[in-house]
Amino acid sequence: MRPTMNASVDRLPVARQVDGLPFSRARETGERQGLMVWKREQPVRPTGVPEGTGTAALPAAPTAAPAAHIGKSVVIKGEVSGREDLTVEGSLEGTMDLREHVLTVGPRGHITAEIFVKVAIVEGAVTGTITASEKVELRETGSVDGDLVAPRVAIAEGAHFRGRVVMERPLRPPE
Repeated sequence: MRPTMNASVDRLPVARQVDGLPFSRARETGERQGLMVWKREQPVRPTGVPEGTGTAALPAAPTAAPAAHIGKSVVIKGEVSGREDLTVEGSLEGTMDLREHVLTVGPRGHITAEIFVKVAIVEGAVTGTITASEKVELRETGSVDGDLVAPRVAIAEGAHFRGRVVMERPLRPPE
Protein backbone atom coordinates (compact mmCIF):
# COMPACT_ATOMS: atom_id res chain seq x y z
CA MET A 1 0.00 0.00 0.00
CA ARG A 2 1.34 3.40 -0.97
CA PRO A 3 1.31 6.16 1.68
CA THR A 4 -1.00 9.05 0.92
CA MET A 5 -0.15 12.68 1.49
CA ASN A 6 -2.01 14.40 4.28
CA ALA A 7 -4.15 17.23 2.91
CA SER A 8 -3.23 19.52 5.84
CA VAL A 9 0.49 19.28 4.90
CA ASP A 10 -0.29 20.57 1.41
CA ARG A 11 -1.90 23.68 2.89
CA LEU A 12 1.05 24.96 4.99
CA PRO A 13 1.37 28.75 4.81
CA VAL A 14 4.05 29.90 2.37
CA ALA A 15 5.23 32.92 4.37
CA ARG A 16 6.74 32.28 7.82
CA GLN A 17 6.75 34.73 10.67
CA VAL A 18 9.54 35.70 13.05
CA ASP A 19 8.70 37.75 16.15
CA GLY A 20 5.26 38.55 14.73
CA LEU A 21 6.67 39.99 11.48
CA PRO A 22 6.66 38.32 8.09
CA PHE A 23 10.03 36.51 7.59
CA SER A 24 11.34 38.94 4.95
CA ARG A 25 10.55 41.96 7.15
CA ALA A 26 12.13 40.28 10.20
CA ARG A 27 15.30 39.71 8.17
CA GLU A 28 15.49 43.40 7.27
CA THR A 29 15.03 44.56 10.86
CA GLY A 30 16.97 41.73 12.54
CA GLU A 31 20.16 43.71 13.03
CA ARG A 32 18.31 46.52 14.77
CA GLN A 33 16.70 44.03 17.14
CA GLY A 34 20.04 42.40 18.00
CA LEU A 35 19.31 39.22 16.05
CA MET A 36 22.10 37.53 14.11
CA VAL A 37 21.23 37.82 10.43
CA TRP A 38 23.37 36.36 7.65
CA LYS A 39 23.76 38.62 4.64
CA ARG A 40 26.02 37.24 1.94
CA GLU A 41 26.84 40.63 0.45
CA GLN A 42 28.64 41.69 3.66
CA PRO A 43 32.05 40.20 4.51
CA VAL A 44 32.31 38.28 7.77
CA ARG A 45 34.21 40.27 10.41
CA PRO A 46 35.52 39.06 13.74
CA THR A 47 33.66 40.42 16.73
CA GLY A 48 35.27 43.41 18.36
CA VAL A 49 36.74 44.79 15.11
CA PRO A 50 35.22 48.18 14.27
CA GLU A 51 33.60 48.53 10.87
CA GLY A 52 35.66 50.40 8.30
CA THR A 53 39.00 49.10 9.53
CA GLY A 54 41.20 47.26 7.08
CA THR A 55 42.87 43.94 7.53
CA ALA A 56 45.78 45.69 9.24
CA ALA A 57 43.65 45.93 12.38
CA LEU A 58 43.02 42.18 12.40
CA PRO A 59 45.23 40.10 14.69
CA ALA A 60 47.83 38.03 12.89
CA ALA A 61 46.90 34.40 12.39
CA PRO A 62 49.27 31.95 14.05
CA THR A 63 51.74 30.54 11.57
CA ALA A 64 54.04 27.59 11.67
CA ALA A 65 57.61 28.21 12.71
CA PRO A 66 59.80 29.15 9.77
CA ALA A 67 61.69 26.22 8.28
CA ALA A 68 64.50 25.96 5.76
CA HIS A 69 64.84 23.17 3.24
CA ILE A 70 67.97 21.82 1.55
CA GLY A 71 66.81 20.03 -1.60
CA LYS A 72 68.02 16.65 -2.83
CA SER A 73 70.31 18.12 -5.51
CA VAL A 74 72.05 20.56 -3.12
CA VAL A 75 75.52 19.81 -1.72
CA ILE A 76 76.90 21.96 1.11
CA LYS A 77 80.40 21.80 2.60
CA GLY A 78 81.25 23.94 5.62
CA GLU A 79 79.52 25.31 8.69
CA VAL A 80 75.74 25.58 8.88
CA SER A 81 74.02 27.57 11.61
CA GLY A 82 70.61 29.13 11.86
CA ARG A 83 67.62 30.23 13.87
CA GLU A 84 64.96 28.07 12.24
CA ASP A 85 64.11 24.42 11.74
CA LEU A 86 65.92 22.70 8.88
CA THR A 87 65.08 19.77 6.62
CA VAL A 88 67.95 18.21 4.68
CA GLU A 89 67.19 16.14 1.59
CA GLY A 90 70.58 16.78 -0.02
CA SER A 91 74.14 16.34 1.17
CA LEU A 92 75.89 18.28 3.91
CA GLU A 93 79.45 17.99 5.19
CA GLY A 94 81.01 19.99 8.05
CA THR A 95 79.43 21.24 11.28
CA MET A 96 75.82 22.13 12.05
CA ASP A 97 74.62 24.39 14.87
CA LEU A 98 70.85 24.68 15.30
CA ARG A 99 70.80 24.46 19.09
CA GLU A 100 67.27 25.81 19.54
CA HIS A 101 65.69 24.13 16.52
CA VAL A 102 64.69 20.85 14.87
CA LEU A 103 66.81 19.11 12.26
CA THR A 104 65.09 16.60 10.00
CA VAL A 105 67.26 14.47 7.75
CA GLY A 106 64.95 13.29 4.99
CA PRO A 107 65.05 9.80 3.47
CA ARG A 108 67.43 10.98 0.70
CA GLY A 109 69.50 13.23 2.97
CA HIS A 110 73.11 12.48 3.85
CA ILE A 111 75.05 14.39 6.51
CA THR A 112 78.65 13.96 7.57
CA ALA A 113 79.01 16.42 10.44
CA GLU A 114 79.15 17.23 14.10
CA ILE A 115 75.54 18.22 14.83
CA PHE A 116 74.20 20.38 17.68
CA VAL A 117 70.38 20.70 17.74
CA LYS A 118 67.34 20.78 19.98
CA VAL A 119 65.68 17.76 18.29
CA ALA A 120 67.10 15.53 15.56
CA ILE A 121 64.85 13.36 13.38
CA VAL A 122 66.84 11.02 11.14
CA GLU A 123 65.22 9.28 8.17
CA GLY A 124 68.33 9.41 5.97
CA ALA A 125 72.03 8.85 6.72
CA VAL A 126 74.19 10.64 9.29
CA THR A 127 77.89 10.07 9.95
CA GLY A 128 79.14 11.89 13.04
CA THR A 129 78.01 12.85 16.51
CA ILE A 130 74.49 14.16 17.09
CA THR A 131 74.12 16.22 20.26
CA ALA A 132 70.52 17.18 21.05
CA SER A 133 69.24 19.14 24.03
CA GLU A 134 65.85 17.35 23.94
CA LYS A 135 65.67 14.26 21.73
CA VAL A 136 67.17 12.19 18.93
CA GLU A 137 64.74 10.11 16.90
CA LEU A 138 66.13 7.52 14.49
CA ARG A 139 63.32 6.31 12.23
CA GLU A 140 63.13 2.95 10.43
CA THR A 141 64.75 4.25 7.22
CA GLY A 142 67.42 6.15 9.16
CA SER A 143 71.09 5.33 9.59
CA VAL A 144 73.58 6.78 12.07
CA ASP A 145 77.27 5.93 12.25
CA GLY A 146 78.39 7.91 15.28
CA ASP A 147 77.41 8.87 18.79
CA LEU A 148 74.05 10.08 20.04
CA VAL A 149 74.09 12.48 23.00
CA ALA A 150 70.63 13.45 24.30
CA PRO A 151 68.35 13.07 27.32
CA ARG A 152 65.89 11.04 25.16
CA VAL A 153 66.74 8.68 22.31
CA ALA A 154 64.28 6.71 20.17
CA ILE A 155 65.49 4.11 17.68
CA ALA A 156 62.84 2.51 15.47
CA GLU A 157 62.90 -1.12 14.47
CA GLY A 158 64.76 -1.48 11.17
CA ALA A 159 66.98 1.58 11.70
CA HIS A 160 70.77 1.25 11.41
CA PHE A 161 72.87 2.48 14.32
CA ARG A 162 76.56 2.02 15.04
CA GLY A 163 78.04 4.06 17.87
CA ARG A 164 77.45 5.05 21.49
CA VAL A 165 74.37 6.43 23.19
CA VAL A 166 74.97 8.94 25.98
CA MET A 167 71.76 9.92 27.73
CA GLU A 168 72.49 12.98 29.82
CA ARG A 169 69.80 14.79 31.71
CA PRO A 170 69.31 18.38 30.60
CA LEU A 171 70.89 20.99 32.81
CA ARG A 172 68.42 22.65 35.16
CA PRO A 173 68.56 26.41 35.53
CA PRO A 174 69.59 27.57 39.04
CA GLU A 175 66.62 28.10 41.35
